[in-house]
Amino acid sequence: MSQTFLLGLVAVGVVALGLRLALPSLPLARFARRLSGLDALLVVLGLLGLVFHCGAMFFLSTFRQLPASDAAIHAVRGMGTASQLLYVVPAVLVLLGLRGAHWLPFGLVGLALVAVGVTMYDGGALDTHLSAIFASVVVLAVTLAFTTSPPWSPHPR
Repeated sequence: MSQTFLLGLVAVGVVALGLRLALPSLPLARFARRLSGLDALLVVLGLLGLVFHCGAMFFLSTFRQLPASDAAIHAVRGMGTASQLLYVVPAVLVLLGLRGAHWLPFGLVGLALVAVGVTMYDGGALDTHLSAIFASVVVLAVTLAFTTSPPWSPHPR
């Protein structure tokens, strides 16, 4: 994974957050849902798990510095059942956290996460997997910024 690719992923998140903060019309009224505290926690834990999985694969030296991470990193990089579980469980946590979302963004997030998982374990080209990751980050960032409100918000808009 190149630095340009990584910067692109960060830029997507920053732009989505910036738009959310700059545009009073967000979240979009038709799709807006307020996350409960539990939902927000599930999304955050899921995203952290997905970041760990990606980091263990692409940023080994950085993630090895995390305390007690060697076994989990070894499991992720083994690409076996443990690696698959370490991807699926966080992906499911994200979906559980978004379960109250409008069906369209929820479905797009689900499809994006499935695409990442399939391209990771199907033995295909790395470029295809990286494209799926990029698309997934875009879908997640747009969904979170444009269709959800934090638990402390009194209403979705």
